[in-house]
Amino acid sequence: MPDSNAQTLCKACGLCCSGHLFSWVRLNANELDKAEALGLNVIRNDPRQRGFLQPCPVWQSGVCTVYTSPDYPRSCAKYKCIVLRKLLDEEIDFHDAMNQIQETLSLIREVENLLPNASIISFREQLITHKENLEKLDKQKYTQTEKEFLQKAGELLNLYESRFGVDDFIDYEK
Repeated sequence: MPDSNAQTLCKACGLCCSGHLFSWVRLNANELDKAEALGLNVIRNDPRQRGFLQPCPVWQSGVCTVYTSPDYPRSCAKYKCIVLRKLLDEEIDFHDAMNQIQETLSLIREVENLLPNASIISFREQLITHKENLEKLDKQKYTQTEKEFLQKAGELLNLYESRFGVDDFIDYEK
């Protein structure tokens, strides 16, 4: 990505690598061994879910350590969130793009503080699992924290779709 504003935005965000947007990333069959050699946690057992788990172990301090590798996964190279695309298309300026990212990161921190402790590594899985578990309960018995979580989780999932094109665990608007 040659545009320095785009690079700065992506490094400030990292949500596509951190396990916040996705639980896993799809790989083509011919990428599995290469991805594993790069240090990615490869999933092989189900051809419909071949890929690697998030959070990505090669995303470190705002930098993808395998970005310049010839074996850099195609799915990673193809994904551009809506905020990034709008910045590249000059539909929004850098300041507005960064504000959208910072607002999303702030909401994520709020939601993280409302999540119960869990052994699940992926934030995305924790979010969905807790939300689905609460939705099975009697709404009249929700605690204030549970109500707040559901409200903020809903806001966050809406941002995931409107700003990042993510409306499912792995699928995104192309």
